[in-house]
Amino acid sequence: MIEQPISGPTVGHPLVDNAKMSMRDVNVFYGDKQAIFGVDLDIAENQVIAMIGPSGCGKSTFLRSLNRMNDTIDICRVEGTLKLDGQDIYDPKLDVVPLRARVGMVFQKPNPFPKSIYDNVAYGARIHGLVSRRTELDEIVETSLQKAGLWNEVKDRLDEPGTGLSGGQQQRLCIARTIAVSPEVILMDEPCSALDPIATAKIEELIAELSENYTIAIVTHSMQQAARVSHRTAYFHLGKLVEVNETEKVFTNPDHELTEAYITGRFG
Repeated sequence: MIEQPISGPTVGHPLVDNAKMSMRDVNVFYGDKQAIFGVDLDIAENQVIAMIGPSGCGKSTFLRSLNRMNDTIDICRVEGTLKLDGQDIYDPKLDVVPLRARVGMVFQKPNPFPKSIYDNVAYGARIHGLVSRRTELDEIVETSLQKAGLWNEVKDRLDEPGTGLSGGQQQRLCIARTIAVSPEVILMDEPCSALDPIATAKIEELIAELSENYTIAIVTHSMQQAARVSHRTAYFHLGKLVEVNETEKVFTNPDHELTEAYITGRFG
């Protein structure tokens, strides 16, 4: 039996004037089971939006629909309209490879390739044909590692395997790999859940810095993290978007009783 979502419209302001991505009436199914119900949401340019909610509420499923990662699951079907700069990303004629360069993704567990630190960062630029000379590639690698706050730690061992770094360094390497292809949007699916508090703090500082140049959507199980890093917060419950508002409002004066119950720890 499919659990029915809560009834009623989203509370707050799901739509914004400066939207980088716009989603309307998004429904996601795994076979016969519906996981996302009629979500309307805009993600503002150069802002961080955090998606929070209990385990299994659909936040990661929704995030993965934003760069068509759900395409890799045979039984998954996405309905509705999802646009990046006004372009339908589910247009059958759209090539998903450049889409995933524009909308990059950082996963829950760091997943560096079994290659050198240098080759991890250079990988995307090579396969997308972004450079023609080694000096250009060197520049992309250095700039990306600097933006990811990792350059000073690895600049003397770029030929060593990326898998030899600590967990926090590996996650920053994955972020460097993502930004090396100059994405416009970065999706982060619980990027700190496998990291210790010190590594987590570094990633959070990095998110704040990156938001000056990138649009970021982060799924997090940590409400404290959402409060620290995001401009807006979207609360999901049973596959439905319950509330989206400025982060401070969501955490201090939520509009919906379900949001308040989750924030205050009464369930979730």
